[in-house]
Amino acid sequence: MGVRSLLDCGWCGGRSFRCSRVGAGFPVASLPPGFRVLWELDVRSTRLQGRKATEAVPRVGWAARVREAGAPLAIRSYRFHFTARLLSWTGSAVSPIALAFAVLRIGGGTGALGMVLAATVAPQILLLLVGGVVADRLPRARVMVWSNVVCAVAEGLAAVLLWSGAARVWHLVLMSGVCGAAAAFFTPAAGGIVKEVVPAELRHAANALLKIGQNVVKVGGPALGGVLVAVFGSAWAIGWDALTFAASAALFARIDLAPGPVKVRTGFLADLREGWEDFRSRRWLWVMVVQGALVVPVWLVGYQLLGPMYGARFLGGAGPWGVAVSGFTAGLVAGAAVALMWRPRMVGRVVCAGTGCMALPLAAMAAGAPLLLLVAATAAAGTGLAISMTVWAGLVQERIPADRLSRALSYSTLGQLLPVPVGYLLAGPLSRAVGLRVTLAAGALVIALAAVVPLVVRQVRDLAMAAGQAAQDGEPVPADTAGASARAPR
Repeated sequence: MGVRSLLDCGWCGGRSFRCSRVGAGFPVASLPPGFRVLWELDVRSTRLQGRKATEAVPRVGWAARVREAGAPLAIRSYRFHFTARLLSWTGSAVSPIALAFAVLRIGGGTGALGMVLAATVAPQILLLLVGGVVADRLPRARVMVWSNVVCAVAEGLAAVLLWSGAARVWHLVLMSGVCGAAAAFFTPAAGGIVKEVVPAELRHAANALLKIGQNVVKVGGPALGGVLVAVFGSAWAIGWDALTFAASAALFARIDLAPGPVKVRTGFLADLREGWEDFRSRRWLWVMVVQGALVVPVWLVGYQLLGPMYGARFLGGAGPWGVAVSGFTAGLVAGAAVALMWRPRMVGRVVCAGTGCMALPLAAMAAGAPLLLLVAATAAAGTGLAISMTVWAGLVQERIPADRLSRALSYSTLGQLLPVPVGYLLAGPLSRAVGLRVTLAAGALVIALAAVVPLVVRQVRDLAMAAGQAAQDGEPVPADTAGASARAPR
């Protein structure tokens, strides 16, 4: 999609200039910076259309890459989406610490805290598929608005009960359940909104910017939560989370979506079945979801559950383990920054390589590696994870039609979420039976195998971004790769 069609669709908000004036020789230098980048992309892609697939494209300089990286922020609807997500992540980073201390304050123990946390996950598992259907049926921005409104009301009531001293554990369980149910609708809608508000040539940068924002918040969010709870109390911290939900809802409400094609109304079960058939027909997609169903629970068990135990036994306590965790969070930020500047062409191989990096910290702990080596391993895992998640998001948005994207994402998320409780239940008995280090070694082996085995499937091995986008990134597009992309699954 070129600049003129972007402006016709209203991405500039009708505030800066008219499309006809650009076409009539309106000076490009007077365009806003973000739209100058869009213009350059349009001109570049027009020039590339006449090239043969075997011809290498001149590489783009770093200065142009930096300008291009921030171009999505010139799109009004994306700015609202980006700012809203950043606010919401800030509240979500504070919430776990606030909830934990709120439960302790009203007399609950570890069992009560477990009930509160479980109440967040269970509704997501039950309602994710429903949320995918709803997000494909209704305007996604509207689904995101009401999901945030529901969470703002639930957390606001919980904060008021905590302030008044009337809160009970069941109040917090109910609040967590309501927010978990809202998340089941929000997640599929948010996964599809970028495709609607950002043109294809800027979508990779848009996904990378979101990932950078999310990972930066992950670094500073828990510390902010600890300060809020220590200085003001858990009620104020939960109130802050409610406020971020409300502010995010107001921003999501300002997202302008172009009218989509008229949808033929069918029954809910028919939509659900259509989503499943579409998901099942994409072999590359369900193979990678199976990969995630193995990697996600093993990683969460090995890193989040057994990792602190390893730190306490072999590293000397929470301090050294905190250093290892900081390596992972730094890697997340670095990986997102790398993904912002680098758009790999062979996405399937990059995603599998990034997934394989997640085996490194578990292997380092199993081998009793020194702390510095463990920090390097966690940093590599964070970097690989951020890169793989960013490029995978762009590929899914490119391959799956917008009217089915939310259902595909809901099936994908559910497939990776379902095994997590089983992993948590098995981790304790297994580590006691065979030992902590053996369990970590087994986890590293499972992740490594899960990363490599999908590459045996040709549809995964040949997963590539569109030739036009690879060309824009300055990489040569050989003839056989272009043919593979044309033959690639939907």
